[in-house]
Amino acid sequence: MIEFIYPHTHLVAGVDEVGRGPLVGAVVTAAVILDPAKPIIGLADSKKLSEKRRNALYDEIIEKALSWSLGRAEPEEIDQLNILHATMLAMQRAVAGLSVVPEYVLIDGNRCPALPMPSLAVVKGDSRVAEISAASIIAKVTRDREMTELDLCFPQYGFAQHKGYPTAFHLEKLAEHGATEHHRRSFAPVKRALGLAS
Repeated sequence: MIEFIYPHTHLVAGVDEVGRGPLVGAVVTAAVILDPAKPIIGLADSKKLSEKRRNALYDEIIEKALSWSLGRAEPEEIDQLNILHATMLAMQRAVAGLSVVPEYVLIDGNRCPALPMPSLAVVKGDSRVAEISAASIIAKVTRDREMTELDLCFPQYGFAQHKGYPTAFHLEKLAEHGATEHHRRSFAPVKRALGLAS
């Protein structure tokens, strides 16, 4: 991991999101403050890790972090606000949920939500900042598990495999079966499936 230099402070929270692109389910964010006394080896962008490795790191982060928290925005909120604003709201919720108040917040991407403490957006932060990598792992494992649970209720859509992303299989099943109450109605492929697209 490339060390990212940020203003010296002790309590740094990393924030990342998972689920901006899928057609179904919540956008899930996580905020993590790591404990310098309990280093975690092998943190990386969650998308570059195997599922087995991600799950092992998830358990280790939860065990060793000074504080971690999840935030989310549900499909109705995404439809109401749009995906960008819903993501910012979910990030605010994740930071607000931390049991330890961070002195500084580093956010993956190129923009920060409004927060009550200083923050900085870090492009490709999930592969440059340990705290953001940890947040990306917590968010991804959480959302993937939710998709696996949703798959049990709606097996015909294949959520466990594509995690709600608009794969050819998902689009085919959406056209065939219509949308579930968990689909994001403002997203074009779902609109088309519901016959709402102009």
